[in-house]
Amino acid sequence: MNYLAVISYDGSKFYGFQRLNDEITVQKVLEEALSIINKHDVVIKGAGRTDRGVHANGQCVTFKLDISISIDGLRKALNSLVEPYIFVRDIKIVDDDFHARFNVLKKTYIYKINIGGYNPILADYVFQPNYILDIDKMKEVATLYLGIHDFHNFVSGERENSNAIIYDINFYMVDDILYISFVGKSFYRYMVRNLIGMMIEVGRGKEDISKVKKMLDSNVNMSGYTAPAMGLYLDKIEY
Repeated sequence: MNYLAVISYDGSKFYGFQRLNDEITVQKVLEEALSIINKHDVVIKGAGRTDRGVHANGQCVTFKLDISISIDGLRKALNSLVEPYIFVRDIKIVDDDFHARFNVLKKTYIYKINIGGYNPILADYVFQPNYILDIDKMKEVATLYLGIHDFHNFVSGERENSNAIIYDINFYMVDDILYISFVGKSFYRYMVRNLIGMMIEVGRGKEDISKVKKMLDSNVNMSGYTAPAMGLYLDKIEY
């Protein structure tokens, strides 16, 4: 049976999502727990690979089990093995050929910035700059990102194709926390953090918006800035 699970996790407690032999990762913890339940090794496929320190409200994974177990029983058993820093929010049965990554229609990421006073309790969960940000300038940068672009200057590592589409970027406040949401289909390694990084540098007056325009030119190679991991959340996956 093929299952799709929606999970949340505290990224500050893991060395990222992807399995690493010598480190605690989200994938490793989930696979070990599922293997105990299944009594055979289980491999999961994630909708995206979050980096060390990046959180998730709605990461999705697919996996197959040999045993017969109710959905509610599976969710309870799995949560008893992966809590407290991972929580399985929902599980459902899907077609055998359904894949957490390949069937994605849209992903939503959220980046959180504390623009109020420093709060040590939030140190692992929001970015807390020690400078003032011009949010209007950051919104100007956001408009440049919308649509289809070659994002090669915003992606870490070599790729044959860095084209992606960003459908929407929204800014909103919750208390003193600025939320910036990105909705798109394909987000490559460090891409959201690099997009945010340039927003922040323009917003603090260290870079001009003209640099962002040049970075979106497929014929130009330029380096930018990477926003810290703790403010980033994989919020939602749509299929």
